[in-house]
Amino acid sequence: MTRILSYNILVGGTERIEPLARMIETANPDVVGLVEAIDPSTVEELGRKLGMQHVMSGSAKHSKNWQVALLSRLPIVYTKTHIRPQAITKPVLEVCVEEENGERFTVFVTHLTASFNKGRGGDGIRRREVRELLKFMGEKRGTPHLIMGDFNAMAPGDTFSASTLLRYIVEIDKRHQQNPEMTHGHPYLNFVVPRPLRIFNPLLRLIPQSKLLCTLFDLAASVYAPRGSIELLKNAGYVDCFRQMNPDVPGFSCPAAAPAGRIDFIFASPELAASLTRCYIPTEGDNVRGEEASDHLPVVADFGIGVERQNIESIIRSAGKEITV
Repeated sequence: MTRILSYNILVGGTERIEPLARMIETANPDVVGLVEAIDPSTVEELGRKLGMQHVMSGSAKHSKNWQVALLSRLPIVYTKTHIRPQAITKPVLEVCVEEENGERFTVFVTHLTASFNKGRGGDGIRRREVRELLKFMGEKRGTPHLIMGDFNAMAPGDTFSASTLLRYIVEIDKRHQQNPEMTHGHPYLNFVVPRPLRIFNPLLRLIPQSKLLCTLFDLAASVYAPRGSIELLKNAGYVDCFRQMNPDVPGFSCPAAAPAGRIDFIFASPELAASLTRCYIPTEGDNVRGEEASDHLPVVADFGIGVERQNIESIIRSAGKEITV
């Protein structure tokens, strides 16, 4: 069995190495994709604590230079960083690893843009990014591979507790007004509300105080929530590992302190999804709560060794089509 873990560690995680290590170690993964890995020394220290190799998409330590990274107990065959500044806002890391039985599979680690205060919550930008992702992942068509990370978008049909998220954002907004540095990396009102609509911020602050307004807000937000980028991946044949194994579980991954939506994913190609045995979202580790480590919860997926042809064909049929670009 090979276990994969995807984790947004919140702006480098420099001050939270110990709780992050505990969250990861409790899951006991073979491969870990790290998002917002902006501090190389933190990635190196996590690798040392966990006994894993580490690779990064870049080495610059800067809060605006969002990097991704990968930790692995499996031998690393090669690494590649995809930089497409005209199409993708952040680097994408590609890593090929080899399992104990000699079989290889490729992992892509990504972090799609947030841009929630742009048109339709940034959905158009993320769609553009996914189209570019599909282009270079197309080179792996027919081979086992997966893409994981923070997609900053929800899947079609997923539940969204928007009022829970709003309550969390309002609390963060209060702290942001007092000390912006203390809330770096967390969403506040002006971060998610488009400029022309910020005149409604006072109303948004009132919504969490009313059950009726919360209900209406949840209904409206579920319709508005951008889901197009995830739909593109599903239409291309990629399998949402969590939803495949948990059809009726919300699986909220963010915010860790007030889970309201699922925006962290592990998507597997049909060849790899055929061996998927389990996928879950841990909320705690060894004597540590998820919110103590990051503002996201990790996603964990287990894949068995060996992929039977009939299982591949079954997954492809359930996806509705072969992987296309």
